[in-house]
Amino acid sequence: MTAAQDGWQRVHPASPFIRGWVALAAMFVFFGRDAFERLLQGRPVVDDRFAGRAPWLLLGGGAVLLLTVAGFVLTWYFTRYRVADGYVRVNTGFLFKQQRQARLDRVQAIDVVQPLLARIFGLAELRFEVADAGQSAVHLAYLPVDEARRLRAAILASAAGGPPAAPAPPASGSDQPGSDQSGRGVPVPGTADHAAGQPAADDASPGPHRGLAEAPERGLLSVPPARLAGSLVLSEQSVVIILGAAASVLLSALTENRGFFLYLIPAGLGMAAAYWNSFTKGYNFTAAASRDGLRLRYGLLDTQAQTLPPGRIQALRISQPPLWRIFGWYRMQVNVAGYGTGGNADGAARTTLLPVGTLADVFTMLAAVLPDPGTPDPVRVFTAGLTGLAPGSGGPSGPGAASDGDFVTTPRRARLLAPLGWRRNGFTATDTALLIRSGRWWRHLVLVPHQRTQSLALQQGPIARRFRVADLILHTTAGPVAPRLVQAGLDEGRALLDAQAARARSARKRQTSEHWLAAAPRQPATHHPEPQEGPQYG
Repeated sequence: MTAAQDGWQRVHPASPFIRGWVALAAMFVFFGRDAFERLLQGRPVVDDRFAGRAPWLLLGGGAVLLLTVAGFVLTWYFTRYRVADGYVRVNTGFLFKQQRQARLDRVQAIDVVQPLLARIFGLAELRFEVADAGQSAVHLAYLPVDEARRLRAAILASAAGGPPAAPAPPASGSDQPGSDQSGRGVPVPGTADHAAGQPAADDASPGPHRGLAEAPERGLLSVPPARLAGSLVLSEQSVVIILGAAASVLLSALTENRGFFLYLIPAGLGMAAAYWNSFTKGYNFTAAASRDGLRLRYGLLDTQAQTLPPGRIQALRISQPPLWRIFGWYRMQVNVAGYGTGGNADGAARTTLLPVGTLADVFTMLAAVLPDPGTPDPVRVFTAGLTGLAPGSGGPSGPGAASDGDFVTTPRRARLLAPLGWRRNGFTATDTALLIRSGRWWRHLVLVPHQRTQSLALQQGPIARRFRVADLILHTTAGPVAPRLVQAGLDEGRALLDAQAARARSARKRQTSEHWLAAAPRQPATHHPEPQEGPQYG
């Protein structure tokens, strides 16, 4: 990789070929398919009708190939990047030039992505996510793996507003979860270990990133492949397949027409592809904590390493399908600015905080993303949010409210609107987050940090007015989590609207900087415990 005097650098020379290998393969298939078939059949490689024009055909094909390769080389030559002055900038294009940039303190997440072909050549792509409706602001494709990791560490150190890790090259396999090799605990934002013996933040310039090592980390959890496969078998899609198969058998028996089985073939192929895609995306899922944030790694063929800096999660949802209750499994999904709604398989994987895990795994991840739960008894509160059920009438004064985690549920007068879910649908608020639970069979618990509440709305339809209930909607960034409190009592909903707006304003005032390490020396050392231990979660 060459570096210009003004600090601009180029990506790896093989990058355009890795991105454009499909075009090259299509060219070879188009020009060589007939010749290959003739060779296998023992006939002349070139048809007699084109024998006289074979040199011209070869010359034309060579010219197209040469132009394609020249385009790849020019694309590589005019693609440069630089990290300086608080921005990461990427220049591309030789006919139509384009520059994309992202502020380091606005970076929501940094991913190291390795498609299968890039893994073969030891390369990786860096993705910098910002709050721009799901479109990655900056792509750096491709860099050597070690270079990409060091650049990610330097950018995260600069974005954090704190000192970088010790200037030493990373050890082999440093991107794998493990314990802190120094023998000490991972420095956590807000602790004294951050500031003690560290250089000034001004020395954390990401320019000379070649000598920076990644911050040490501690492994939090991993998802066994057997559990991942079992979760897919017991997923909602499996229920649909079983119901569809049962309906086909019933219709075939009633109508004596075996053609209904044919409808299962495309459905089965589609579901098999979906299962395989979900398995390859969630395979070898691991989570680790460091001062840079939460590190997630997963993938069978195409691997991906995500880094979510502290405080970048806008909303979180914990869900449990009915069949997962047999083993006590849960799924965790998040909204992160820049990740979007996760409509495709890649987006769904990036917005998944935990594909499948036990209750202990859920508490471990909660301690990592919400180190301060804002309540002296988080185990009781969050357990009630996950599995609780109001024993009596809804409202804050109903019987059993304390044992139900102080959740305010749908009033009894509206039980006809949700005969099964009125005792589940409810909310409670801690000092740091609003918790919304719903679903009797498909259980959901949504957490929204107070400072991430962008706006609120109270909605009430004609039937809801008859029962004096309303829905409260919390607006956050685009993502799979849509915070909505359904069928709350009208008085409770209005009170929550005002109270949550006040809590959001107060929380945003306390957040004075996007640099999550900038104010670390001014905070008490015991305020933020290590995420992987989370003593207040039990």
